[in-house]
Parts: sequence; structure tokens; C-alpha cells
Amino acid sequence: MADYFNEREKNVTQRLREIRDELPELCEEFFIGIEPQTTALTRLNYAYDLRIFFDYLLHNVRAFRAYKSIEDFCIEDLSKITVLNLEAYMEYLSLYEFDEREYTNGNKGKARKISTVRTFFKYYFNRDLIPANVAAKLTMPKLHEKEIIRLEEHEVERILSVAENGDGMSEHQRKIQRNTRSRDVAILTLLLGTGIRVSECVGLNVTDIDFETNAFTVTRKGGNRAILYFGDEVADALYEYISGERKALINRSEKLEKGDTDALFLSLQVRRISVRAVENLVKKYAASAAPLKKISPHKLRSTFGTNLYKATSDIYMVADVLGHRDVNTTKKHYAAIEEDHRKIAAQVVKLRDGKDD
Repeated sequence: MADYFNEREKNVTQRLREIRDELPELCEEFFIGIEPQTTALTRLNYAYDLRIFFDYLLHNVRAFRAYKSIEDFCIEDLSKITVLNLEAYMEYLSLYEFDEREYTNGNKGKARKISTVRTFFKYYFNRDLIPANVAAKLTMPKLHEKEIIRLEEHEVERILSVAENGDGMSEHQRKIQRNTRSRDVAILTLLLGTGIRVSECVGLNVTDIDFETNAFTVTRKGGNRAILYFGDEVADALYEYISGERKALINRSEKLEKGDTDALFLSLQVRRISVRAVENLVKKYAASAAPLKKISPHKLRSTFGTNLYKATSDIYMVADVLGHRDVNTTKKHYAAIEEDHRKIAAQVVKLRDGKDD
């Protein structure tokens, strides 16, 4: 059986090793030390961020002008870095070049990269390998809360209708849509009806689906497996796709890559559909259903969470179904709904009956 998540983990681990080879040797202890508490993807993102950080130090900080490459850095050099250097680095992240390419960062991108540097310095300070943690003195960029975008009820109906009928699409798009109609409807219905992440969706195998109990097994972030349930609308869409379009696609194909027949959602090349492909199909159908909104698979997840919270008023249930480890993460996303509840409450309690004496 194809294991999408094991294969992805293997690819991330291989890439992590490649990037670690480009970093100073002093970084090795950091990556070994944080391994038990982090995923390979988190460590890979740290490696990318540290590569930029040391490249900045090499080319922009006077104390390291004599160094020929970032491999020249040693643990003692961390003590030479000042708060001013780090503040200058934060400004540098607004616009910089790396490997002959130009990059920009807003406050969110800066915050992530600075967070990596703070984690890095904290690790060595806590192990008494550097005398002070100057990164702890650095003020993080201010992040502005973004409006949570989700689909309204009529927009949900519209996006499913567009996927079924191709309304509002170009002739080229309709030609493709006719060959992937039931698959696309099944994907959209599953995302809207269960709130799973796009990576969880593409990682599903056909054997993960149980129509007897309307349940499926999903691999969550961090690799944990969980059993979730779906309603009749999701069941109907999945069954139509599996028994019809998917079955016909496999029967027509003569050359199958090993393991691809296990995947629930297949491309027309009979390969497991990619995250990018799902993102593109959601964007395509949403362009007709909700043209003023930038809709992604994550917005469909937010739509499900919103609808579930409205129906149950149980934030802990929403957190559990969405796979949030911390309920505060859920509250952050659905605070707007709680505010609506408070507004309603303010109108419910009447102080006078409205009648004149």
C-alpha cells in the first residue's frame, strides 16, 4: 500500500540533510537537540531560515568580514552578535537577495524568520554554550489580525454547482471539468463536509474509506491517525467518484506507477493528486462561485469550522474535529462568531416591555 505521508517525510528528511550540509557545523547540535520535539518539516523550515541568517551575517556584519563562507562560523561567534545586528537583520528581510534571486517579506514572514533565530539562540543559551541570549531582547514584528475569509451558505451551494455543471467556466476549463467532474465534486464536498486539511485529503487511500459506518481514517499533522465521520452528502459524492470515474480511469490505464492505485484521488495520469492540483481546482471553481473572495482549501476548512460552531456552539468539539491540539487556536479562528453571539445576547434581554404606562 502506498504511504503518501512516509514518502513525504522521506523527501523532507533528504532535503533537510542537504540544507544542513550548507550550514555551519555549530548548527548540528541544534538540529539533533530539537529532533525529539519537532517534525522534519519544522526542522527543514528552521534550516532554510538559518541559511539566510548566516548568509546575512557573512555579507553584512563587520565582525565577520574576514570569513570566506558560512562554514567558518563557530559557536563562539554567536557571542559576537548584538541586538543591533539582529534589528538590522529584521530590516534586511524586507528586501534581500539570495542565490541570485530577490525576496521580500512582510511582517508575517519576518516574524517566522526571527522566531527561528530566537529559538536557535535560546537553545544554546539554555545549554550554557553562550553567555547571553541577545535574541530574547529583540522585539517581534507586529502582526495585524487578518479577516477570516469563509464561504457563505449560498456560495457553498454555488461552488458545488459550478463543479458539477461547469457554469461560468471557459470552454477549455469545461473540457477538463467533464473528465474530472465527479472527482472534483467529491474533493470539494469532502473538504467542505469534514474540514480536513488539503494534505490530509491528498494523503487518503481508497482503503481509508468505510461506507458502512460513513467513516474514514486520516493522518493528522505530526503523523497521528484519527477516525473521522462524514455525512450522507459526502458519502454520495465519494461513492459516485470511486465507483464511476475513478474505476473507469484505472481500467483504461495500462501503465500505473507503483502504489498510485491506492490513492483515493487520482489525476488523469493515474497518479495521486498533488496538493497544488487541489489548490488550483478550488481556486478555479471559487472564481465563479465567489469572485470577490480568495478561496483556498484552508478557507473551505474555515467554512466547515464556522458552520459546525454555529450549529453546536461547542468550541471544544470544533477543535477536536479539526485536529487542533490547542483550543485557543480554534478560538482565534472563530472569535468573530463568538462576537456575533455576544451581539445577539445584547438584544435578547429586554429591560422594559415597550408598553407605555
